[in-house]
Amino acid sequence: MKIENVKAQMRKGVLEYCILSVLSGEDAYTSDIIKTLKEAEMIVMEGTLYPLLTRLKNDGLLSYRWEESTQGPPRKYYAITEKGRDFLSELDQSWQQLITAVQQINQNRKP
Repeated sequence: MKIENVKAQMRKGVLEYCILSVLSGEDAYTSDIIKTLKEAEMIVMEGTLYPLLTRLKNDGLLSYRWEESTQGPPRKYYAITEKGRDFLSELDQSWQQLITAVQQINQNRKP
């Protein structure tokens, strides 16, 4: 098993959580979301992000609006909805439980 494949699957598993977290601070254009994720070393491609944003929007967790741009066509800005904030809060709790569980397992690991 290749470590890069496992790491990619781990990142993919938390990508929705990270996107909601990014948008909880402020509305963002897709390239801004990608930039924030890449700065945090959450490597993601546009081809992965767009379907995920559409799914989160269809689930009512995100909304979007079009804004005119001085440098080309209008831009689609994403925002977290109230339902998305509630979902993010639940994910925060699940994330903390997961961290605690993994730390407990790691403490019992034999060298």
